[in-house]
Amino acid sequence: MFNKFISYYKPHMRIFIIDLICALVVATVDMIFPIFSGHVIDVLIPDKNIRMMFILTIVILVLYLVRLAANYYINYWGHVMGSRIQYDMRKDLFSHLQSLSFKFFDDNKTGKIMNHITSDLAEVSELAHHGPEDIFLSTLMLIGSFAILFTKQFYLTFILLVCVIGLILFTLSRRNKMTDAFRKTRKKQAEITAQIENSISGIRLTQSFANEDYESGKFDNVNVQYRDAVKNAFKEMGIYSTGTNFLADLLSVVVIVIGGIFVAKDWMTAGELVTFLLYTTIFIRPIRRLIDFTQQLQRGMTGFERVYKVLNTEPEIKDADGAEDLEDVVGHIELKNVTFAYDTETTEVLKNFDLDIQPRKTLALVGPSGVGKTTISQIIPRFYDVNDGNIYIDGKDIKQLTLSSLRKQIGIVQQDVFLFYGTIRENILYGNPDANEEMIIQAAKDANIHDFIMTLPDGYDAMIGERGVKLSGGQKQRLAIARVFLKNPPILVLDEATSSLDNATELAIQASIERLAKNRTTVIIAHRLSTIKNADEIIVLDDIGIVERGDHDALIKKNGVYSDLYHAQFKGFIPDVIKKEIQ
Repeated sequence: MFNKFISYYKPHMRIFIIDLICALVVATVDMIFPIFSGHVIDVLIPDKNIRMMFILTIVILVLYLVRLAANYYINYWGHVMGSRIQYDMRKDLFSHLQSLSFKFFDDNKTGKIMNHITSDLAEVSELAHHGPEDIFLSTLMLIGSFAILFTKQFYLTFILLVCVIGLILFTLSRRNKMTDAFRKTRKKQAEITAQIENSISGIRLTQSFANEDYESGKFDNVNVQYRDAVKNAFKEMGIYSTGTNFLADLLSVVVIVIGGIFVAKDWMTAGELVTFLLYTTIFIRPIRRLIDFTQQLQRGMTGFERVYKVLNTEPEIKDADGAEDLEDVVGHIELKNVTFAYDTETTEVLKNFDLDIQPRKTLALVGPSGVGKTTISQIIPRFYDVNDGNIYIDGKDIKQLTLSSLRKQIGIVQQDVFLFYGTIRENILYGNPDANEEMIIQAAKDANIHDFIMTLPDGYDAMIGERGVKLSGGQKQRLAIARVFLKNPPILVLDEATSSLDNATELAIQASIERLAKNRTTVIIAHRLSTIKNADEIIVLDDIGIVERGDHDALIKKNGVYSDLYHAQFKGFIPDVIKKEIQ
């Protein structure tokens, strides 16, 4: 993990090196000042050498101006470097998230992932800037001041060293407790972010059920846990900080008392004592800096630990070695002996399942919930990998194809349409970011949404709100269909694309879907059987697999499961397959 953290400095090495040089300049100037002070007290004041005192004043002023410039670079460009490192980490994290499989997002809350990208990386940025600088500067000042102190007064320095050892032992004894406390705080912060994201996303549902108090109670629960975690972290930080500061303050007291005794016994001069005190202050300063840095290190590394965990998560589904691109697609899809379960603890959704979908034909999947219809639509584009068996497109195993080329050949329209916050144009353009205006408009016309768009004041530039909240269900579906028209894939998957619509809207969208499905291999998952009457083949699924197959007319004549399901939607009786599902 540490090597990964260090690797982010490489693109910014020039700024980093200059930053350290400036830190060296600051440390050097700080180390010089006490020497001048001791010389003034022991030599220049007794000799009444005012001229030399003015010269030293000018020299010190020039050095302080140099120190000022060095500090400006550290504070400005050091923070710029930290923000650039944060940018690189955020870019890598976001790109990596794009490559992760659906299962990762099934198992992780959106709010927690957002917390990694925002709060965690903000702490990492501060550590990236201040960490090396604080360590380098503090090390220089500690070693330099300690070496000079030994030359000034060995015995007093030895006593000082004993006190410092006590300070270090106390620091080490409290560090782990503070680390654990801040780690728990980060965990609770991620949970509260997840709760906020979840509650805001569902605000319309909350208000429709008048459950505002219930949501407030849920939020208060995680809020209290976060508050208590922060309280404990601050308690540990308070013990750590006040304890170390107290022991650091004692160092000055020890030097004054014992140094005063040494001066009284003529073991050192007053100027040497002043010099010693100034160097003691310099010596304490990096100790305080390292104490503060330790706290920052805990927060920063805790944040990076969480980010690194995500970065180190391998996508379960990725390109195989030597994977080839899928091109010139005819659209012949085969599922051979496929077995699939969403995880090891759940029942297999598909078992030894076979299915052959002929190119440029429309195949419909019907049956009760839980028999694998949606699963089939998700394993064809490799959103999930099958546990056993193989899936082929045009005779090529999809595991031997690049994910990008595979998914570019498949267009998907789902019941729960996701639209991005933005304009109508931007959402249609998602189907093909390189499309021109003419292509966008043609896709909208094909989806029967163009006329509606032209009634809006801003037309294609109209904002649709978050997840298309300003549009009706039918308008959302048409935009989704327009998006797929623009993509123009040879394979089409429709997962209950019209099940939540009224009859009039369904008929209008059905016309768009039939236009979209023309000359494409199409898989339709539908509860409304009226929408699949024209399918080339209908597959009826049950818990045991395929129970019936054929076109609409043939299955109606068979008077089997499909016939029962179809007539149930129009005559009101409950077929056996539905009775079994609701029992």
